[in-house]
Amino acid sequence: MAIPDAQRLPSTESSAVLVPVPEAERWVAAHRQRLDPAATWGVPAHVTLLFPFVPPAEIDDGVLTLLADAVQSVVAFECVFAGTKWFGDEVLWLAPEPDEPFRHLTAAIWQAFPDHPPYAGALPDPTPHLTVGGPTRNAAAEMLAAETDVRAALPVHTRVDLALLMSGTREPDSWRVLHELPLGRRPTGGSAPHHLQP
Repeated sequence: MAIPDAQRLPSTESSAVLVPVPEAERWVAAHRQRLDPAATWGVPAHVTLLFPFVPPAEIDDGVLTLLADAVQSVVAFECVFAGTKWFGDEVLWLAPEPDEPFRHLTAAIWQAFPDHPPYAGALPDPTPHLTVGGPTRNAAAEMLAAETDVRAALPVHTRVDLALLMSGTREPDSWRVLHELPLGRRPTGGSAPHHLQP
């Protein structure tokens, strides 16, 4: 499995829906600055839910309401990043456990916005992941060193209760938060919100 080469992403302004993982920044930030172009654009350590999303110029109150409803259809959850994995030998990433809630979030957003499939349809069933590095250039030794360093810090625990709608370009520090999107809360004495499927 491969993910799109960051250098081939659109040069115009794009948007994305993602889950930030601030607890991981201490361990991955320095590696991402060297090995993940998205870090230099201003994108924090994260798990992507849906990219590319609606073009920024088309995001209005109706889009925000529909997106917020989709994100709230999944209740907040605890998550741990306990190990490193690779896509081929180019992309180093951290695996979230469990990953099902991230898949439910992607499915819910995609169902609400069927014209915006994950990775423009290149990966209809993307694997939830937190990218540490690649593919950027021939940096195999750096990637292996990064894996050794990050593994020593694992596991990283987090509570996922918020997604972000962000937009930007491939210019340094261009990405910014457009909207914060809280996940749902488990009803007292009731069942959890229904997880939508695409």
